[in-house]
Amino acid sequence: MKKVEFYIGNTDYDWFFFLKSLRPDEVNFWQPGGQTRFHAISMGEPFLFRLGKGINKITGVGFFSSNSILPIDFAWEVFSEKNGVESLESFRQKIASYRDPSNPISKNPNIGCIILTNPVFFEENEWIDIPSWHINIVQGRKYDMHSEEGTRIWDKVEKILEKRKFFEAEKEYKNQLVLDFLEEYPNKKYSEEFLTRARLGQGAFRVMITDAYKRQCAVTGEKTLPVLDAAHIKPYDKSGPHSIRNGILLRTDIHKLFDRGYITITYDYKIEVSKKIKEEFDNGKNYYQFHGKSINTLPQRMNDRPSRQFIEWHNQNIYKG
Repeated sequence: MKKVEFYIGNTDYDWFFFLKSLRPDEVNFWQPGGQTRFHAISMGEPFLFRLGKGINKITGVGFFSSNSILPIDFAWEVFSEKNGVESLESFRQKIASYRDPSNPISKNPNIGCIILTNPVFFEENEWIDIPSWHINIVQGRKYDMHSEEGTRIWDKVEKILEKRKFFEAEKEYKNQLVLDFLEEYPNKKYSEEFLTRARLGQGAFRVMITDAYKRQCAVTGEKTLPVLDAAHIKPYDKSGPHSIRNGILLRTDIHKLFDRGYITITYDYKIEVSKKIKEEFDNGKNYYQFHGKSINTLPQRMNDRPSRQFIEWHNQNIYKG
């Protein structure tokens, strides 16, 4: 059985206090470099915030859902203030402050994005000491939760979450984040108590769908990121979860037709285009070319592909036939 681990990341001081006041449901723990992905821990595992600047304490926690490398404009569009700044211009300035001033960045540079769900920001009297932290650790450090120090730190974090009545929320639908984690790491102390409630946010959902479909519209193959939408197969306002299996990446116009029932997909991942487009709008030539064709791109992992349950719901409740 794999170890369960957590990560302690060096945290930008302004980022922490801005988000602490915002109290968001998810955050983008960004990295200014934009060159390498974050692979230190697995989906669902804790990511702890450490403040330096002479403080050297753990000041909060989030739960890792995904990571990506995104243009700063897109990261702002998806997360806005959940990036820990008040405006896109402030975001650009913050990124630039971490980069080499002799090598000016473009207006829309790529940045690393570590998306964390259900963040909790501790009060100052709850901050946790890290006596063994080495000054040369630039980004962060991974801990085994069952090592002596890992156990000491996690027990203190868990006590804070319990004090906040963090584990008493009503149980919710088990989304993909939960299912994936519990399959890989069964019988873990915090998994059933917390992760059954750790729903993905809208931003995490959008990033995970965008990357799962290799940044291509599943119908047209369009790759221009600003016109691609992460569509719910069963709408969120109809109790459809922010789950990869309830999502599909679509070009904006295809997304609108999908939501209004003029396009759907079948159990074998074929595209169907409703005759109602022709009947109601006397048009549709650009869309009927896709009828009967297979989806252009599917997630590599079988468990990430659209669920029969959600496809059936869309066909029975939305599609016009």
